[in-house]
Amino acid sequence: MFSISFPKTFAGLLAAIGLALTTAFASSPPNIVLIVSDDHGTDALGSYGNPIIKTPVLDALAADGTIFTDANCTTASCSPSRSVILSGLHNHRNGMYGLEHSFHHFKSFDTMTSLPAILTQQGYHTARIGKYHVAPESVYTFETVLSAGAANDPKTIGRSPWEMAEQSRSVIEGEDKRPFFLYYATDDPHRANAFDADGKPTFDTYPLPNKFGNRDESYPGIHPVVYDPEEVIVPPFLPDTAASRAEIAEYYQSVSRMDEGIGHLIDILKAADKYDDTVIIYISDNGIAFAGAKTTLYEPGMKLPCIVREPGQQKIGRTQSALVSWVDIVPTLLDYAQVDVSEIELHGRSFRDGVSRKLNGWDEVYASHTFHETTMYYPMRVLKDRQFKLIFNIAHGLEFPLAKDLLQSPTWVSMQKEGLKLYGQRTPEALLHRARIELYDLKSDPHETINLADEPAHQKTKETMIAKLQQFQNETNDPWAIKWTRE
Repeated sequence: MFSISFPKTFAGLLAAIGLALTTAFASSPPNIVLIVSDDHGTDALGSYGNPIIKTPVLDALAADGTIFTDANCTTASCSPSRSVILSGLHNHRNGMYGLEHSFHHFKSFDTMTSLPAILTQQGYHTARIGKYHVAPESVYTFETVLSAGAANDPKTIGRSPWEMAEQSRSVIEGEDKRPFFLYYATDDPHRANAFDADGKPTFDTYPLPNKFGNRDESYPGIHPVVYDPEEVIVPPFLPDTAASRAEIAEYYQSVSRMDEGIGHLIDILKAADKYDDTVIIYISDNGIAFAGAKTTLYEPGMKLPCIVREPGQQKIGRTQSALVSWVDIVPTLLDYAQVDVSEIELHGRSFRDGVSRKLNGWDEVYASHTFHETTMYYPMRVLKDRQFKLIFNIAHGLEFPLAKDLLQSPTWVSMQKEGLKLYGQRTPEALLHRARIELYDLKSDPHETINLADEPAHQKTKETMIAKLQQFQNETNDPWAIKWTRE
């Protein structure tokens, strides 16, 4: 309990009450729900400006909280990105260089300390449900595994977000008096596996669109939203073709299914009287699963949704323009959990204050991608600021390797079959073969098609950004830092 001595003025009274409430909140760490979707860009959210997509739940969460308008993953690939989200370290430091499948064997170093492990030590009940896709479990340890899920398995619960919410009841409504950390990770709206004649998984459905997890029989608790391909919005980086529109319509439906499942989760929080005691963050691991976005560090792959709603939030419906990245997720959540991070290795910093006020000095982010699959070596290091983005393509002599789900997508296949000269704003050649250094003016060239790296007028900008990028690599113990001087 706390006590206050009441001041004589009304203004003083309000100030004292505010101080008392702040003290009460400080003595009681909040519950935390971290929602991570799979391959969802800012292109398919009503609250980020899409008037066609139906995402009423996430839009309501945004209206009740804060939208970060320039949030960025550090690597546009599932496992490496999730390792950053859960460790606060770039993947070149935590060791998960690419996808965590048994035949890739990418795993974080045994010495890493993860968010769930820290929160468990701090008295939280940690639980996960849905997609995991990181390793080893001895590092990314949750006290309770509600459903292990399976990466991109059409039978996994990760495609059934209402059931995921329902299974989360035991954590939200349980008798455990500890605050909880719930990691709720959907498979939606990732592309879905199909199966070839030999029963092997494939993404090759041409000429039919990929289903993005949608199916004829309904999922429990879900009221499917079906979209007309003629009405969807084709992002500028994609070709406006029948195949592309058909796939975007399926993608939208998958997003809407996920949105409805998240709605059930929030309803459970509210019914249990936990909503107002819970920090809720919604993010995606990387951008939409089309060539030119996922696995690239161009804006469609890197710039992602981030919606935050905190307990007792006074200013709602806010937008926050600070440049944040997924290395900032761990320090932010540990800040809410009142954990001293001074002895914890972290590459990011807390953006908690940005939920309620303007942040100054958040004007650049770094990104680091090395692999998707183990056969897809294409390391990139990136510095992005308010105006420019510099990309260092370390293995620029190689053809950029498209992930299987992108290479086999009907959108890409149809472009080749139809002989299109442009894939959105780029030629296919420009997407597959890149210069060692790419430098883009994001203000005048938001689609990143005009490389300024060799332009005399931009040499000072390039040199300054390269120096900063090299310093970042050295400070984060990047093994690939040597590639500036040794091929």
